[in-house]
Amino acid sequence: MSRIPEPTPTPQGPMYEGRLLDRADEEVVDQGVAFDLRTLMSRRGLLIGGGLGLGAVVLAACAPGATGSSSTTATPTPSATGTASDTNSPGQNPNGPDVLDEAGIIRQDIRSSIDGGATADGVPLSFELQILDLANGGVPFAGVAVYAWHCNAQGEYSLYSSGLEDVSYLRGVQVADDDGRVSFTSVFPGCYSGRWPHIHFEVYPDATAITDASNAIATSQLALPEDACSAVYAETAYSGSADNLARISLTSDNVFGDDGGVSQLATTTGSVTGGYTATLVVGVDTTTTPSAGAAPTGGGGRPPGS
Repeated sequence: MSRIPEPTPTPQGPMYEGRLLDRADEEVVDQGVAFDLRTLMSRRGLLIGGGLGLGAVVLAACAPGATGSSSTTATPTPSATGTASDTNSPGQNPNGPDVLDEAGIIRQDIRSSIDGGATADGVPLSFELQILDLANGGVPFAGVAVYAWHCNAQGEYSLYSSGLEDVSYLRGVQVADDDGRVSFTSVFPGCYSGRWPHIHFEVYPDATAITDASNAIATSQLALPEDACSAVYAETAYSGSADNLARISLTSDNVFGDDGGVSQLATTTGSVTGGYTATLVVGVDTTTTPSAGAAPTGGGGRPPGS
């Protein structure tokens, strides 16, 4: 169980490694793609003058696929499936799609680090999201960019957990196809203390928008079913996850607790030996302000050691 550094309080707001958090009330690991890109580029020594907006680099698009069920509200700043909330924040937008190409974060298989090298171990998991445009009658939200990220089997986050600062696995962007579908090849995430097993995701109008957190139209989390979690956490690679799962429930979780995860709980099929597939339909309403009872964007609970 590794420690994730706390942000440093400053008059401008909380900072991590000299970079302002886009979402001041969220954990460092819950900041989203724009902040993660700045972290990634800083690890490579590619930032100029300390901000990704001063002349750096970022990503290029591709596409892919999904089912389950979730509905989400969002304003031109965000909302999604019960957990969306405002993401108006310091954008620090880089200077174009070149950065996206350089970062290499647009990819379907997120098991290995973006630069190659480290690969996450664990039970195989393919997860699929279908994004629907509720403001236009629930039609597929083709062309939106979806950033997904989650912890590894040990409950640790690449880029941030101690010892994983130079690792960038289990995070990536996909662009929705004509049916509003994206899919990712990954591994089943572990369960860390205080949180139900989950996968974070953000939705942006298109791939070029992801370099500015204020462009997000939805931000939410996918919850994994208890039966699949229990089966996976019997594996030795998931040491500690079974005990953590036993101390949390969907109704006590500080993100899924509002409705017991009904709108964010994925439909999951498969097995430990053959791997799992998780699917979820996510309705995004860009005209509706998230309700006061909506769960927080990033996820409250704290990863191991925080």
